[in-house]
Amino acid sequence: MKAFKIVIFLGALAIVIFLLSRGRHAQDVIIADFASCAAAGYPIMESYPRQCRTPEGKSFVEDVGGSTSSPQDNELAKADVIRIISPRPNDTVTSPLTITGEARGTWFFEASFPVRLEDENGVQLGIVPATAKGEWMTTEFVPFSATLTFSKPATENGRLILEKDNPSGLPEHADALIFPVHFDTNATP
Repeated sequence: MKAFKIVIFLGALAIVIFLLSRGRHAQDVIIADFASCAAAGYPIMESYPRQCRTPEGKSFVEDVGGSTSSPQDNELAKADVIRIISPRPNDTVTSPLTITGEARGTWFFEASFPVRLEDENGVQLGIVPATAKGEWMTTEFVPFSATLTFSKPATENGRLILEKDNPSGLPEHADALIFPVHFDTNATP
């Protein structure tokens, strides 16, 4: 009976130590964005874009592209003209990278449009034309694909840029879908 009490006492002590160390760790972590919130294990809401909420009620939204100065470049704002199937925003990518989706025929010129990959410093890692997989002279959605081989990036993060083909060069005809990607730094191109 005495051994049983000792086992129960030690088990309770282990649980208390675990809970105290877990609480202390959570206080040491600085939550400043979606990634750090998710890494700390806080709940992620099933929305798009996803949101993470801390116990204090702070909410952080996942970056799905665009920028604070150009939020119109993100996937949600462009859904009526271009849709990406693969890769998705914030996916980890390796070379060669296959890009698939669908865009309205007005996004193409001569059945293609440029796709660029940059690191987070804006260094271009590769560019390739995405080609229409059907009749592109339409206002309807047309499937496209591209395979981009890129050099090893110097940063862990970057952005994929799907540009509306703009042979006129006029700024009023320029458009792009921009979203973040992560690089597998262990992969070799």
